Amino acid sequence: MHERERQRIILSAVLEKPVATVQDLVELTEASEATIRRDIAALHVQGRLRRVRGGAEALHPQQISPLAAKPFRISEGENTAKKRAIAREAVALCNEGDAIIINGGTTTFQMVHYLANRRLQVFTNSFAIAEHLVKHSKSQVMLPGGSVYRDQSIILSPFDNDVTRNFYARRMFMGAQGVGPLGVMEQDALIIQAEQKLINQADELVLLVDSTKFQRRSSLILCSLDRVSTLITDDAIPDQARAMIENAGIKLVVAATAGTEREEKSSSAA
Repeated sequence: MHERERQRIILSAVLEKPVATVQDLVELTEASEATIRRDIAALHVQGRLRRVRGGAEALHPQQISPLAAKPFRISEGENTAKKRAIAREAVALCNEGDAIIINGGTTTFQMVHYLANRRLQVFTNSFAIAEHLVKHSKSQVMLPGGSVYRDQSIILSPFDNDVTRNFYARRMFMGAQGVGPLGVMEQDALIIQAEQKLINQADELVLLVDSTKFQRRSSLILCSLDRVSTLITDDAIPDQARAMIENAGIKLVVAATAGTEREEKSSSAA
């Protein structure tokens, strides 16, 4: 990752937390601790953040309660071919007229490209997904009430009396921060609270995660593996992860990425 992009991620992260630790920033950028400390020092000298013991803080913190999740614009460009391949398989599970829930995330967002000619009932807490489907699909789109978190492009509410409980879906499509033997993991308690409400409104939970998510961990468990009906990932899934999913009784769908990579290159050339 280029220094300028890495420092942009750091500046975004310090706006979302009272203090962004060096370890937080290492996980976000996948850079070394030494590199992150140099970046923090450089940004401190430039007067763009304040260096503190063990990390950094913003000079002018946001007043809105922040989320721990990585900003949408940063995650959107990561592993795009894998995410597209996974999203294509997810949309293949949908039948015309189905009522579905699509949770906010950059992998689930890729579903919009394959939903253009479908006519579904879609409930989503993703501002980005809703906006795209309203403009480029025939589907009916519903949103929950709550606050818009611009960086993650999602709508969240801490209250139970939003429209979520009035929508019933055959399937919910959801991404995750990580997947391990203990279950599906996320980084932020508010995100978990919102996602658990959504999960309760669907018969089946379909998890969309690229193969890198099997190496990632978080301290917060969203749900156990036995709640997941189907898991869709790419063809770089490690053998150990494949065995874990199959032993949990989850239907595993492995998306081939070769065709999607060609599709990406063709789109870029055009």
